[in-house]
Amino acid sequence: MIAGMAVSLEECRQKLEVQGFLVLPGVFDAAEADGIRTGLQTAFAAQPQATAIRAQGGSLYAARNVLSLWPETATVWRRAPLLEFVRAILGEQAGLVRGLYFDKPPERTWALPWHKDLTIAVKDNRLAGRSFNKPTTKAGVPHVEAPLEVLQNMLTARIHLDDVTEENGPLRVIPGSHRFGKVMPPGDVSPVSILVSTGDVLVMQPLLAHASNHSQPGTVRHRRILHLEFAGAPLPDGYEWHDFHAVAPTSDVLE
Repeated sequence: MIAGMAVSLEECRQKLEVQGFLVLPGVFDAAEADGIRTGLQTAFAAQPQATAIRAQGGSLYAARNVLSLWPETATVWRRAPLLEFVRAILGEQAGLVRGLYFDKPPERTWALPWHKDLTIAVKDNRLAGRSFNKPTTKAGVPHVEAPLEVLQNMLTARIHLDDVTEENGPLRVIPGSHRFGKVMPPGDVSPVSILVSTGDVLVMQPLLAHASNHSQPGTVRHRRILHLEFAGAPLPDGYEWHDFHAVAPTSDVLE
């Protein structure tokens, strides 16, 4: 069994393999989620001109380079059952490689079209080789589209810092779409809205097709998320992760 859950690790592994996602409920309690929100907001306020923070009309709605902006990101996620699950799926060589932050402020909502997460942050995106392509620079950090085998050995964990309902523009996913690789699936599969409580963690494959709608008019709800990406191995072809924080052993789980 996974610590704190009524299902086995194998059941969770099978669900992830079939659907491409699952929700780990209640990983963080309300006080812990509030502590993460406060830590992030304090870090962002201390660096208002940081290029990693994208603001519109005074409302912060996304940030890159969160591992640098708020270094506690590298450790705050280490809670059962999340740490246990990441280690079980990605293995002993796993590490945290990127952190992002998203919000949908009630007065500045936004939406995203259907897509898959194909881009990773690396130290140098100018290296030769055909495995990596489409180099870009985002908030001063080199990025590149990763090869399929790298993306298949990654996991994304989205720590929800607010309750998510249909009212505040939840993430929508297409179950099983990760099995189509980088290609979007046929349009005959109905999407699922990820409705969760504060402190729940959505674990998903980067190759899972996902999107989100605008929040509903008149809502007062935020939709704040700490988005973490994990990888199971070093990169091939001489490439290196821009950041790599090794996953701690089980004995380091914080209850």
